[in-house]
Amino acid sequence: MTPALPLAAAEVVLDDIEARPGSTTSLLRTLIGLYLRPLGGRIPSAALVRLAGDLGIPAARARTAITRLKQRGLLLATAEAGYELNPAALPMLERGDRRIFAVRTMAAGDEWMLVSATIPETRRDLRHQLRRRLHFLGAGAVTAGLWILPAHLTEEVEQLLDELDARAYATLFRTSDPMPAEPLADAAARWWDLRALRAEHERFLASVADLDPGRPFAAYVRLIDSWRVLPYIDPGLPASLLPADWPGARSVREFERLSAALGPGAREHVHGVAGRS
Repeated sequence: MTPALPLAAAEVVLDDIEARPGSTTSLLRTLIGLYLRPLGGRIPSAALVRLAGDLGIPAARARTAITRLKQRGLLLATAEAGYELNPAALPMLERGDRRIFAVRTMAAGDEWMLVSATIPETRRDLRHQLRRRLHFLGAGAVTAGLWILPAHLTEEVEQLLDELDARAYATLFRTSDPMPAEPLADAAARWWDLRALRAEHERFLASVADLDPGRPFAAYVRLIDSWRVLPYIDPGLPASLLPADWPGARSVREFERLSAALGPGAREHVHGVAGRS
């Protein structure tokens, strides 16, 4: 029989996104997600607070945010005055790696997946969680209880349904040819909030203009923190379904350019602070 997880592990927040980009909690979450695994899953508390300081976060505020992340189940305290990743959070972080660093865009003819879910009236809480989490996977709402998203996200949808214990309420379909009554591009503009997605791209592009390449660690963490929302909520629709001036491709190019330029220096800084070679 598998032993029960400790309380902290059982209470891991499964949402990949729950803090406003640029906030203290979000920046520390991004820092932890980026670097604790390469450091062996552990970091001394003094090193984590110092790295927070390098992001412009005062020590007292950093300690408050670290406590919050412990309560949410991302971190566990160690006996050696430090912190370690909660093993139960690893699937969430690995999912984040796939979305953040391997952006996929649909091409004409790629398959779609439809998710049909009928949740009992007595489980309104589950209905709300499923709707919210599917939105953060990039799903569009066709009707109440029916969502559409790229078929390459099938594994993530199945993982989500298992995490929420909602698989029994859902049926998944795959199709390469959705046929709404109107042109597919018009339907896509109803299924997804393209205005809100455009605003997120514009927010990201504005944020990278303020990065200081002379401070690669702070710039890189802020780059990832600003970017990491977009690969979730933007499903990467094919160009034929988007306005001609869609900013998505420009966002991807800027992210990839800056990530390549800043990442190595940031990694070197973290290893220096953490006392690793």
